[in-house]
Amino acid sequence: MEKCEMIRFIFCYAAALVFCPLLAGIINKVKAFFAGRCGVSIFQLYFDIFKLLKKERVHSATSNWILAISPLAQLGFIMAALALLPLGLNISPLGFSGDAVLLFYFLGMARFLTVLAALDTGSSFEGMGASREVQFSALAEAAVFALLALLAIHTGTLETGVMLQCAGIGISAWHTAAVMVLAGLAFFVVLLCENCRVPFDDPETHLELTMIHEAMVLDYGGPDLAVIFYGAALKLWLFASFLVALVLPESCFAGMVGICCYFGGVAVTAVLIGIIESIMARSRFLKLPQLLTGATVLVVLALIIQIFFNGGVIK
Repeated sequence: MEKCEMIRFIFCYAAALVFCPLLAGIINKVKAFFAGRCGVSIFQLYFDIFKLLKKERVHSATSNWILAISPLAQLGFIMAALALLPLGLNISPLGFSGDAVLLFYFLGMARFLTVLAALDTGSSFEGMGASREVQFSALAEAAVFALLALLAIHTGTLETGVMLQCAGIGISAWHTAAVMVLAGLAFFVVLLCENCRVPFDDPETHLELTMIHEAMVLDYGGPDLAVIFYGAALKLWLFASFLVALVLPESCFAGMVGICCYFGGVAVTAVLIGIIESIMARSRFLKLPQLLTGATVLVVLALIIQIFFNGGVIK
């Protein structure tokens, strides 16, 4: 890897750590626009995090060390997963063959710690949220690994940076573009599910019976809750980064052009999420497995098109 490319990657990684809370602000501004309101500041999540950091840590007497270490451990796994992505459309210097699987296993470990901490509290509501989280994550996992299989066949590698660089919606054959469109749509559905967005979950709800992700963090407060809010914002940035690298053509992976396309694509993803949350309501729980199964079907359809028309690995 060239030194300038490594510098660009480090810059984009640092920028992701700093600017990830802005995504929540962009989403809220879009929702406020559709509602005809001014809305809160785009920096509101920064204010909330700083306010929580000034408070005292309070833990339930029925919990143990798992609840205490879970927020920081989750954040560590998310940061490790982010370091494997082609940030700014620059291939990660930490990349290796098979790191795409490791990336999602890092995210799986973060989820495992969240569920474990929720069960550690002994709360019925948090246990209910943990049960729903595991169910929907299992369905989302099928779509994710089917997507990895598609990209591996399409590009002939399982290294995240190279795999995403060789993908993208270009102006080549229609069937190659159709494969990437289907893959992008499927991953966008997974993004909404994994980041507790409508139609899967409502991040603004305060009713425990309807919560999924938020139900598992009811016992947290102060600095722990600040870390959870920040980790959720960073996870959204991670999924948006994967989506942007997935759909942008290889020609965008070049220097400052790539960096501009990358940050612009992440912002557009946040705008799309805000539009979706403004024009549709949360779906019933019985409908959510159908949405995730539909995402898997889209990937399988893309896989069939890839094998039938391209004969496997792209040339």
